[in-house]
Amino acid sequence: MNTIRSQALSPPARQRGMSLIEVLIAVLILGIGVLGIAAMQASAMRNSQSSMQQSQAVIAANGLMDAIRANPNGVYALTMSTPPNCPVPTAAASVASKDLHDWIASLQAGIGPNACGSVACNGGNCTVTVRWSETADPTQPTRTITMQSRLL
Repeated sequence: MNTIRSQALSPPARQRGMSLIEVLIAVLILGIGVLGIAAMQASAMRNSQSSMQQSQAVIAANGLMDAIRANPNGVYALTMSTPPNCPVPTAAASVASKDLHDWIASLQAGIGPNACGSVACNGGNCTVTVRWSETADPTQPTRTITMQSRLL
């Protein structure tokens, strides 16, 4: 007796390749990974901008301290205006007023238009303060760096 075997009743042949659901899951996992990498990159960029602004503020404060040391007879006094306005002081005939004018102008050019500074010298002690707000993240509070030095 000849029996004809039906294809439907025979055991399935060995499957090769991947099914559609496996491919979709792999693409989903890959997509989540790429989104995570993009989020880390955005965070690194934001932190890099903040670090750069802080470095520029320290460099500017050091530069003004050096200018004060180079001109010990100059009158260096500058009060900080209320945010967000910080007008650049006018450069008068004295070296000190030109230094303060150039200092505030360089702060605003390097850190941002909302950067401001103050200088107070009492005897041989000077305090230089730089204030700015984060341009990368405006929700952050104002940042401040204060540098004090005894001038000899």
